[in-house]
Amino acid sequence: MTSETPLFIPVLLGTVRQGAKSEFVSKFVVEQMAKYPGVETELIDLRQIPMPTDDAGEAIKNPEFAATVTRADGLIIVVPEYNHGYPGLLKHVLDTCLKEYIHKAVGICGVSAGPFGGTRVIQNLLPVMRELGLVTIFYDGNFSSVQNIFNETGKLLDEAYVRRLDRFFKELIWMATTLKYGRENIPND
Repeated sequence: MTSETPLFIPVLLGTVRQGAKSEFVSKFVVEQMAKYPGVETELIDLRQIPMPTDDAGEAIKNPEFAATVTRADGLIIVVPEYNHGYPGLLKHVLDTCLKEYIHKAVGICGVSAGPFGGTRVIQNLLPVMRELGLVTIFYDGNFSSVQNIFNETGKLLDEAYVRRLDRFFKELIWMATTLKYGRENIPND
C-alpha cells in the first residue's frame, strides 16, 4: 500500500541568468502545482545552489539539493532554450545526483522567446532524463514567446496556460503516484 504522505514535486528553475523570463514561468508552475490536492511543491532556484565548477558529479554534490531530490516523488524542470539547447549549469547540477533520481517522474516545461515553446530544449533533455533514471511523462509544458505571456512584474497575461497545463500536471501526478507505489512496494533487486 502507498503511504498517505502527500506527493512532493518540486519545480527546478533551470537557469542562472538574472532577469530570465523562465523565472516567471517557474513561479507560475509552482503556484498551479500547489492547487492540486495531495501535492506539496516548492521552487528550487538554480541560482541559489552553490556549485563549484572545478570538479564534477557526486564530488561536488550540494547536500540540500540532494536531500530535496531524495525526498521528491517527481520533479518539474523549467528550462529556457538557449541556442537550441539547455543551460550548461543546469546539466552540471543535475549530474551531481544519481541514485536520488531513480524511478521518479519528471515533467519538463520548455521556455522560449520564439514560437516553438522550448520544444528543442525538451527534446535535448529527454536522453539526459533517461540516463539519470528519471521517468518522463507524455506531456510537455511549452511556453512560446514567453515575453508575451507575462507582464514585467510576472503577472500571467494569457489564462489559457492554466487550462493547457492541467493535463501536464495530472499526468505527472499519476506517474509520480505510480512510481511512488513501486518504490515503496515492489523490490528492485
